[in-house]
Amino acid sequence: MREDRALGAPAESGGGPGTSGPGRVLVAVYGTFALAAGARAAVQLATRFDEAPVAYLLSALAAAVYVVATVGLVRGGVAGRRTALVAITVELIGVLVVGTLSIADPAAFPDETVWSGYGRGYYFVPLVLPVLGLLLLRRPTAQKSPPPKSPPKSPPPKSPPPKSPPPSP
Repeated sequence: MREDRALGAPAESGGGPGTSGPGRVLVAVYGTFALAAGARAAVQLATRFDEAPVAYLLSALAAAVYVVATVGLVRGGVAGRRTALVAITVELIGVLVVGTLSIADPAAFPDETVWSGYGRGYYFVPLVLPVLGLLLLRRPTAQKSPPPKSPPKSPPPKSPPPKSPPPSP
């Protein structure tokens, strides 16, 4: 497998985790969250950065993590799965840490982030999404079966022995 493909190019063999039914749904949700978190962070950073810079930067980080996870899931192959695994693990840690901190010390987060309260503002999807992603990545990959072997080539037919010259009279 070549590693110099474009970042989002699909893997050459096997299917990525995002090519099955549940995988496609997960990719769609990750893509939607990447857009939603990215748009939210862009607006907040551009218009109200001084109000809650940490919260808005965390939303931007969440958007970046969602983008990387989406690309990894779509790309498939060993490198794509590894990329998705790292991104989704970072996401789960982020949701748990930010969720806990935002509940333990609400003053530290004057405005909501995507991961505040374990994703409460998004109906806890940010908490469930990485768990589903990690479960999907645990499934074995579908490997392409090798092409059927052709039967061994038979040796070329032997030519009949040369005729001996007729006896001389």
